[in-house]
Amino acid sequence: MNGDGRDGFAGLDACVRCGFCLQACPTYLATGDEADGPRGRIALMREMEGGGIARGDPILHRHLDRCLGCRGCEPACPSGVGYGSALQTARERLTETRGVALRTRVLTYLFANEQMRRAVMRPLRLARSLLPRSAPRAPLPIRMLAATRPRSRARPGVPPTGSMRALLFRGCVMDDLFSHVHAATQRVLTVNGYKVLHAPGEACCGALHLHAGLPEEARALARQNARAFTGTDAIVVNSAGCGAALREYGSLLPEQESASALADRAVDVSVALTSRGPRRGGPLRLRVAYDPPCHLLHAQGVADEPLTVLQAIDGLTLATVSESEQCCGAAGLYSLLEPELSRDVLNRKIERIVAATPDVVASGNPGCIMQLGAGLAAAGCDIPVRHPVELLDDAYAAAGYY
Repeated sequence: MNGDGRDGFAGLDACVRCGFCLQACPTYLATGDEADGPRGRIALMREMEGGGIARGDPILHRHLDRCLGCRGCEPACPSGVGYGSALQTARERLTETRGVALRTRVLTYLFANEQMRRAVMRPLRLARSLLPRSAPRAPLPIRMLAATRPRSRARPGVPPTGSMRALLFRGCVMDDLFSHVHAATQRVLTVNGYKVLHAPGEACCGALHLHAGLPEEARALARQNARAFTGTDAIVVNSAGCGAALREYGSLLPEQESASALADRAVDVSVALTSRGPRRGGPLRLRVAYDPPCHLLHAQGVADEPLTVLQAIDGLTLATVSESEQCCGAAGLYSLLEPELSRDVLNRKIERIVAATPDVVASGNPGCIMQLGAGLAAAGCDIPVRHPVELLDDAYAAAGYY
């Protein structure tokens, strides 16, 4: 919090209304409405801070709720406006005024409660094996669930031989629906000299709670993780959204030294791998379109490392996708809370991916994998969406490393 009590709103002071942010904003490109772009939302947030517009105003709610929070406007801004922190402050204050919608409250509670979450996810994991790979007319949640299904056969673990220790952040959605990605992550890290460990007592990262304007719930989860991830070992994260949340624990809990230490130790799996090579894999004759998750590219500034991971695979060709830096419309719970605009944003993305004619789409975030998989299925395209470490895992199997 700033000393003057403005919280994140102080980050808006640098805005000169130049408009460079507009073409970087997926919702503005989808609607053409100034109020659905960063410049218009900044004006609304300034009015809210100054009292020119009431917190209960439906126009304010509509346009701030429709923001994806992708932060694509930040690197496009020549003035360095801190849009993301201002949006977070605005959403917290709106939540104080109007409360939280029941659907959002239920979902955020579910992800924070491990026992309940596992009870709900277990039948979903069983159901996804019965779903067709391409179901263009199925409801969005069904297509998203189908996208979580493993594409490779299960492989045995690899005995650790390296001395570099790393703690794998398991999270909630990743642990329940993408455990196959965790297994692949552990194998490829081991091949690159890591001894992969786990932290008992870890919790959801709290990203969904922050997005919903529930900072106290997010802080409670951050405190639990700070207690779980003690020591000095690197914390490797294979979910871009979780990684971005963990790396902001220092500002979320500024008074807690262990939270800042955790934030400094959290690294994306692609960063961990490129710091050790990565070791080259065997041939995969695939044309791959890499789609960078917003919370990896924009929030964490990780751009080259995932490409380096993919380039360690012999025979793999990277397809060029126009506007690949644009959000896919997943944005945590956004696709469930704002389905129409999410679909409009996604359709633009899918058109560009299909034009690149890939065999596989690679993305390092569970929400993106599910959203892109659902969009490709709706378009009648049987193109799988996989995490980059899954492809490296296949390449290592092809090379005979395990």
